Amino acid sequence: MSRKTILPNIAYDTQRRSFYVTIRRSMPDGTTKRAVQCYPTLELAIQALDRRGGEEILTHGEGLDKLTLGQWLTYWLEQIIKPSRSASTAHGYCMIIRNHLSPALGSELLSKLTPAQVQLYLNRMQSEGLCANTVRKHYMLLHNALEHARKQELVSRNVTEYVTPPSASDPTHHFYDSETMAKLFEILAGTSMEPVVKMAGYLGLRRAEICGLKWNHVDREQKVITIADTRTTVNGRPVNKSTKNRSSIRRLGYAGLTDMEELIERLWNQRQMEMELLGDRYEDKGYVICHDGGKPYQADYLSNRLQRVLSKTELPYVTLHGLRHSFASIANSANIPLFGISRALGHSTTNTTSRIYMHLFDDTHLAVVQAVGQAVGGTQPPQILPGAQMDS
Repeated sequence: MSRKTILPNIAYDTQRRSFYVTIRRSMPDGTTKRAVQCYPTLELAIQALDRRGGEEILTHGEGLDKLTLGQWLTYWLEQIIKPSRSASTAHGYCMIIRNHLSPALGSELLSKLTPAQVQLYLNRMQSEGLCANTVRKHYMLLHNALEHARKQELVSRNVTEYVTPPSASDPTHHFYDSETMAKLFEILAGTSMEPVVKMAGYLGLRRAEICGLKWNHVDREQKVITIADTRTTVNGRPVNKSTKNRSSIRRLGYAGLTDMEELIERLWNQRQMEMELLGDRYEDKGYVICHDGGKPYQADYLSNRLQRVLSKTELPYVTLHGLRHSFASIANSANIPLFGISRALGHSTTNTTSRIYMHLFDDTHLAVVQAVGQAVGGTQPPQILPGAQMDS
């Protein structure tokens, strides 16, 4: 027999190497209808079973004491997260639930879940090699899901409040100084990667913003680029969406920056020439950065291209996002105010900028203190002698 039951209502077919889920639906006439569905992985099979089981329990309001964590997480993802969050956010949550939380804790009854079980899960994830910041994402997801369950009175308390997640660790940022950035620009001059790295380095754009930039947001006369859309990939599929938040929508002027002025005009002229040459074969989607023929780039493709280029040079490691960090570093070195850097990067607040680039701005703070000291008189602070008094 090729098919063997491995979990309740889930069987594995050794010949087809597929997982079969048996779903039973209660019909209005009191009978039960049985359906079998096939899935390529056990994680997808469990998710499908949890989705159906959770919907049955939560829709009818019966058997809530039998609702498992896996069933609730799947319901929470489908009914609360997906309608209100971006596709990329929902996909990230789905991967954590499917690949980690459901296999480890999904069979536990929601009402019986304990802080100790959650703590052990977090500790195990870290011991298996996940970094502290990733484990914290698991914790925050579980916290939010259980908080919704508490508000719907499915549980009396949120057990994650009694758990200690790992401390957040500062990510390592790789970035270039102005001299190294100029060398990279020189190496890539005339290649398809030149406009990509210059938009990241000169303008501080995220790679999704570079991929999503369209000509209708480029004012060639006023020399202003408006950042309003992004293009990213979710589960291997391209997704076009608005920027991360309202602050990410911004206007960036490049007038006077000869290099960028020439680049934009060259890209425009190249587009016009290709459209005339290819006619209907030109896939005009309106993207500024695209393959020959108009087809837009995938973000991962550009990242991989950059790494292949760097591997053939003596330049230090950097990512496309690292060039955005380089933009902030060079602006900081030029004594640009924090508010201006934050606005150019599209951060919601200067607190976000300061938190991400604290390692850069610390030196500036020191320079400010030294400059003030020299401006006041360049003398050492007065010493308070024993027995001396100072006015309050």
